[in-house]
Amino acid sequence: MNTSELNNFIVILIYGSLVLLSLLKLSNPLKVNKKANLWFGIFLFLWSSFWLDEILFLVTDSTIEIHSLLFVRFIQFFTPITFYLSVLFYTNPVFKFKISDLKYVVLPVIFLISLLFIEFGFYEFQYVSISLILFQALFYTGLSYFTIRKHQKKIQQFSSNTEGINLNWLEYIILILFIVNIVYVIYNLSYNANSLNFFINSVFLAVIYFVGYNSLKQKEIYPVEEKQREELISIDNSETDEIKRKLISDEELLRIKVQLEKVMETQKPYLDSELNLIKLSELLSVSTHQLSYTINTGFQKNFFQYVNEFRIDHAKKLLKDNQKLSILGIAYESGFNSKTSFNTTFKKFTNQTPSEFKNGSGL
Repeated sequence: MNTSELNNFIVILIYGSLVLLSLLKLSNPLKVNKKANLWFGIFLFLWSSFWLDEILFLVTDSTIEIHSLLFVRFIQFFTPITFYLSVLFYTNPVFKFKISDLKYVVLPVIFLISLLFIEFGFYEFQYVSISLILFQALFYTGLSYFTIRKHQKKIQQFSSNTEGINLNWLEYIILILFIVNIVYVIYNLSYNANSLNFFINSVFLAVIYFVGYNSLKQKEIYPVEEKQREELISIDNSETDEIKRKLISDEELLRIKVQLEKVMETQKPYLDSELNLIKLSELLSVSTHQLSYTINTGFQKNFFQYVNEFRIDHAKKLLKDNQKLSILGIAYESGFNSKTSFNTTFKKFTNQTPSEFKNGSGL
């Protein structure tokens, strides 16, 4: 099998994988992150259309340029938007469209007008359409990236274990695709781009399998119960404001702070790997807003930092005194839900890995 035949096989795998994954996300058998998965499924289906010309060529053995059709080009223009909307709903499942969100159709309308001008023979508008495609792709990719980064900070306000809900996999996809596109553009300017098809398609296939693996195991990011979900989102959206303005009196702040320290020392709720702001606030019989404010203002930390400091201290004791437990065992005993999250968090707090600490460098 030569490179051309291998490339054709990879194209078939890419198209088939994207269509199948799209159907899985749209059907959403696990019923999690419903709106996000709906938009992500649409994104995957639109993304698959970019390989449709090659698929039809392999089937019919004749060149059929589907992508040149006005309707297809217009629909494909929505690919970056649908990706961003999926990110938006992953990070904020209670988001509702408003009149102001008509801004999302401004660029598509301009793009459609430019396509119509091209259809009527004004070919100079091709530069306008290409510019719009590039601008929109960069704009929504960048916006998606910064939305994910912001989300990763937000969830630390209410979750003590963020590994399964931090959307790192989406962030990695954005970075990989950005690098691949840069390589493709540079190669286009200097070499024959056709020889790059095999490499680019191979990378895309690997990215698609990575997307499939991570998207299908993505669990619900926020609580399913609507009231709790809205409460947590309102807290993480107002993190900065909570620190600036007083939600409770100084006396009440001190009372909750003392009560919290006592509960953490005696009941050790941090050993529960599923501990979140709601569970801890119920344990203290205070509201989530009050507890969040107390941790932010009284300890100058977010929820993630506050809880995991106790876990790390507990792990240090086990690493020093318990020679029977493995690193994984110590991770579970300390309230972490995986060895990866334990290693990452331990390194972040101590600048050492658990193994380094256990071997004597932290003693």
